[in-house]
Amino acid sequence: MPGGLNGPPPPAIAGRVARLLGTRPTEWAVVRGGRTAAARWVVRFGAGRSAFVKAGTDAETAQGLRVEWQVYSQVTAPFLPAVLGWDDDAGGDAPLLLLEDLSGAYWPPPWLPGQVERVLAMLDRVAATPPPPGLIAYESLRARLIGWPRVAADPAPFLALGLCSAAWLTAALPALTRSEAAAPLAGDSLLHLDVHSANLCFAGERVLLLDWSYACRGNPRVDVAFWLPNLRCEGGPEPDAILPDEPGLAASLSGFWAANAGLPPPAPGSSVRAAQRRWLRVALPWAARALGLPPPDGRA
Repeated sequence: MPGGLNGPPPPAIAGRVARLLGTRPTEWAVVRGGRTAAARWVVRFGAGRSAFVKAGTDAETAQGLRVEWQVYSQVTAPFLPAVLGWDDDAGGDAPLLLLEDLSGAYWPPPWLPGQVERVLAMLDRVAATPPPPGLIAYESLRARLIGWPRVAADPAPFLALGLCSAAWLTAALPALTRSEAAAPLAGDSLLHLDVHSANLCFAGERVLLLDWSYACRGNPRVDVAFWLPNLRCEGGPEPDAILPDEPGLAASLSGFWAANAGLPPPAPGSSVRAAQRRWLRVALPWAARALGLPPPDGRA
């Protein structure tokens, strides 16, 4: 989307947003920091009103937005933001999603007293919410998620992170690989699959979960497990203090991040590899503890 990522959008996008809002925005502010290439703005219009605008920029981000819309259009729940508009772009690569502007909400970190418990209660509500028809099963992605065999085949990118020695990896790989292969991914619960602080905020009594691009069906403990390394990086407890006895999920998450964190970023300016490295520094020792392995002996 030339000319649209770092300032006001192209006229075609601006016109579509105006049609959805029923008025032309008076101000466009770019929102940075997303882990995908989707374009994001906060727009102001009318008498002090505002909205969050998210637009697809390629086939991948367009597909993610359509998954989001699948959730927003079929699920009514207090953990979802209000939807202000949707334009599918006739199946092209630039669908538009307009949501309530949550710029004034509280976005952790830091985590205030009671907020961790509120997020866990919200994730229980997510798990109890019937998923929209047509969401894919997380279990069906297992072959794409498996990471430890990829690390075994080419350990150099992972070892370059400095999290463990080659000797530790060689000794730990059999247990990590077996546990990852047996990870309990299957289930019929609604999964967000990208729970971390950039997608969580507190607005009064509401705990909101944003960016449903990866929504699917599966074991509800996956969402909790995914969040916990991020929480630990932000001053929270060790993952197993909240989710004990989950060697399969610990091995699955650490394996996926181990296979990807040392690779080049998927797109210029993407922060996803940096996030994966932070989370892996927590998830790898978690997996080692869960499997009774010696702690990783790296210096990173």
